[in-house]
Amino acid sequence: MRLICGVDEAGRGPLAGPVYAAAVILHPRRPIDGLDDSKRLSARRRDELETVIMRQAHAWAVGVATVEEIDRINILQASLLAMRRAIDALDVQPDEILVDGLQLPRLSIPATLRAIVGGDASVPAISAASILAKTARDRELIALHERYPQYGFDRHKGYPTAEHLAALQLHGPSPVHRSSFAPVRQLLLWSS
Repeated sequence: MRLICGVDEAGRGPLAGPVYAAAVILHPRRPIDGLDDSKRLSARRRDELETVIMRQAHAWAVGVATVEEIDRINILQASLLAMRRAIDALDVQPDEILVDGLQLPRLSIPATLRAIVGGDASVPAISAASILAKTARDRELIALHERYPQYGFDRHKGYPTAEHLAALQLHGPSPVHRSSFAPVRQLLLWSS
């Protein structure tokens, strides 16, 4: 059986929190109905599919790059780092790796590597990875909301909504805000 791994990330655009990536190898004899780009699914449906993916996939893993890594190496490189960590954490080695988007992570394993634009909506393994990355990151932002409730992370998950930008203006950046992102960087410059 040729092992094909789908990889996707979640959290490149937010102003706060880590970036997550997932790697999923679907089992060919256990297809999963309803897989799609995580952004096109409700939170409830993503949670339901997460359970099914974790139970039925041949293998899966999640990788993370921290806020500090994002600020040090930039969001693109941190996303690729999270992808590599997810791939490296798999308990089996894939033969082929399909990554959503244009950029490919450097691998520490020999495998065929392909970038697929829009793969999160068209390749089931990438869709599954999209769902696992999104649900893991959403859980992390809900946990961060417990520590920093004034920002509303439970609602906007760190994205630059009007509510989030207003909270940033009022409270200033928290330790989990990405200081390399313009709205946060500007506030840090004005306050120094």
